[in-house]
This record gives sequence, C-alpha cells and structure tokens, in this order.
Amino acid sequence: MEQLEMIYFEIISAVGTARSLFIDAIGKAKSGDFKGAEEKIKEGNELFLQGHRSHSKLIQKEASDEKLEFSLILVHAEDQMMSAEAFKILAEEFIDIYIRFQEGR
Repeated sequence: MEQLEMIYFEIISAVGTARSLFIDAIGKAKSGDFKGAEEKIKEGNELFLQGHRSHSKLIQKEASDEKLEFSLILVHAEDQMMSAEAFKILAEEFIDIYIRFQEGR
C-alpha cells in the first residue's frame, strides 16, 4: 500500500473510532453516567487529534509542492473527519442538556 493511502486509512480509522466514542458518550449521558460520558469524550478527542495529525501530514506535503492526486479514499477520510467533529459538538451539547435536565434547570 502506498504511503498516502496509509495516511488516508490512519485518518479514517482514528476519526471513525472517535465518532463512535462521541456517540457512546451521548448514550452514557442519557443513562445518567456523566463521568462515563466525559471519559468517552476524552478518548474521542485523543483519537480525533490523532486523525487530525495524520491529515496535517497531507497538508504539509501539498504545502511543500508535492501534488496529491484526487482520491475517493481521501474524500472519504475528510468526510469522516467532518462527521466526527460534528458528532463531538453534538455530544457535548447533549451531555450538557442531560446534565441540566437532571438538575431540573
């Protein structure tokens, strides 16, 4: 497998797992396990950052005048990154709502 494809799959793997952890965090908060939800968010953030670092490698290559060919795998990787980021935002908002709901605010 080519070096670029390995980077694409690093992104997909890391941010895909991060997205799953953000979704799990919502479930934890829904059941009242706010500590568990926070742990899932923390784990997800670490994996999202790992994926972001891999993505930054690609940006550095292009900034160094290395031309990257169009690839559906790269498009998929970037789509997964955006999806994971959106789920992170939503998970944090849902957790806040569940906490407020439990506190009666």
